[in-house]
Amino acid sequence: MSLQETITRLFEQGANAPRDEARDAFLRLRDELSLGKVRAAEPDASSPTGWRVNVWVKQGILLGFRFGDVVDMGVAKGRWQFFDKDTLPMKRIDPASGVRVVPGGSSIREGAYLAPGVICMPPMYINVGAYVGDGTLVDSHALVGSCAQIGRKVHLSAAAQIGGVLEPVGAVPVIVEDEVLVGGNCGVYEGAIIRRRAVLASGTIITGSTPIYDLPNGRIIKPEAGQPLIVPEGAVVVPGSRSVTVGAGKEWGL
Repeated sequence: MSLQETITRLFEQGANAPRDEARDAFLRLRDELSLGKVRAAEPDASSPTGWRVNVWVKQGILLGFRFGDVVDMGVAKGRWQFFDKDTLPMKRIDPASGVRVVPGGSSIREGAYLAPGVICMPPMYINVGAYVGDGTLVDSHALVGSCAQIGRKVHLSAAAQIGGVLEPVGAVPVIVEDEVLVGGNCGVYEGAIIRRRAVLASGTIITGSTPIYDLPNGRIIKPEAGQPLIVPEGAVVVPGSRSVTVGAGKEWGL
């Protein structure tokens, strides 16, 4: 039985799944995720979004949470105490990986993949199931959430928040394609897809229901039924607001 089949079967059994078998399946999956051999989502030209969700991968990650035990993960003889699931330790990075993790409070969970040339500025956090492509910069106070897919040569500026989408398992995670610039204090959530070479100006918030006013083309971009919001390739997106047209808001000039 393949790892995919094993995880699907165990996930369907819920809390009644054999504990040792479920933990073993998760650990095998975690190793594959850490090496970038499997992904929570991957490019698929036949999909309307251009991406395919690997539901079984997200199911496997949930097994790791479900059957993990909370343990003391403190360091330096207890001077810094941390408590987390024993199935989700910090990722070990070595010089051979080609990844730079600058000292100062950053954390990467095992089960995340970082390609050679990735730079992590402190403090930042990368969660399990995330995929970060080569040459990408994850700046200070940035978050790469669970299962988020970040392309190559992306710039995640200071305090950029790339949300995680672990549940529902069939939902598309947040995807930031190649050569995107995500400005400082931006937030991308709810499975939004940012196409390659797009620019999000500082402070832009993108959710699954954010309307995007495409001024050059005279249209409003909204997610189609059952599909995530997609920021077009090469778009430059800036935050904005509209005036209130009724009631007290109109009276007050808001």
